[in-house]
Amino acid sequence: MSAIGRLSPGLADPVHDSQRVFRAVLDATSNPGRIVTLPLAAVGPGTISLAATAALLTLADRDTPVWLAPGIDTDALRDFLRFHAGCPIAPGRAGATFGVATAASLDSFDGFEIGTDTYPDRAATVLVEVPALEGGPGTTWRGPGIETARTVAIAGLPDGFWSEWAANHALFPCGLDLLFTSGNRLCGLPRGIAVEA
Repeated sequence: MSAIGRLSPGLADPVHDSQRVFRAVLDATSNPGRIVTLPLAAVGPGTISLAATAALLTLADRDTPVWLAPGIDTDALRDFLRFHAGCPIAPGRAGATFGVATAASLDSFDGFEIGTDTYPDRAATVLVEVPALEGGPGTTWRGPGIETARTVAIAGLPDGFWSEWAANHALFPCGLDLLFTSGNRLCGLPRGIAVEA
């Protein structure tokens, strides 16, 4: 069987499905801390969650290099993303528009693009795979898109994660944006959100 014959199918209806996923990702990032269930599941090679797969198929393209963390990075996932999204695979964090890592492997945010004061939109977005979006230690999120405060309890984040986030938040308007993904659900954390752990 050819390499193309072994590829997972991706989105069943790429045009309409990507529009639905885009709206879901926009909802998650516009309402930080809100858990959004994707309206459909993208079928990928199984290395990353359904939510991360759908988000990458929707957001990534030939102009947005994707970095894959060790443990996630496989030939099957590289081929899948190149075929369905047309995106190049970045050799490292620098220069990547999107990054994908497990919470356990994301020991720091070092090396990702954080944008500049003139072009803050050139910062990377990192998809962080977690065991669950609920059931972890409670944190309080405040900032744009949250009326007063929101309690969020993401499971599986390593010690020091929220200290790293505080340093990232202090860079605003520069800094990374995060999407936490688990199963077919995701939760957005833009750089403008302050988190109290």
